[in-house]
Amino acid sequence: MTPDLLFRSLADPTRRALFERLCRDGEQSVAALTEGAGVSQPAVSKHLAVLREAGLVTARPEGRQTRYSAEPAALAPLADWTVQMASFWQGRIDALEDLLKRMDQ
Repeated sequence: MTPDLLFRSLADPTRRALFERLCRDGEQSVAALTEGAGVSQPAVSKHLAVLREAGLVTARPEGRQTRYSAEPAALAPLADWTVQMASFWQGRIDALEDLLKRMDQ
């Protein structure tokens, strides 16, 4: 997955909350996820479809229900991007510090 797709998928606070809940509490049904989500069951299902498309959740049919699980490993591209950006900004901050020191002399 690309970082763009992951960022878009997690940009919505409801989707992010659903993903966090699955990470924290483990596999759950749509009905269980709807409880306390603050949105309707069809809305939860749509959010789960977006998360599934991004590879952030998997679905497992169980009888008439579908149970969802988080796939935290799918966040690896975001972790990699964060490390790259941290290195980039650290280099910029170091260069700024050097410039300020030279200006003070």
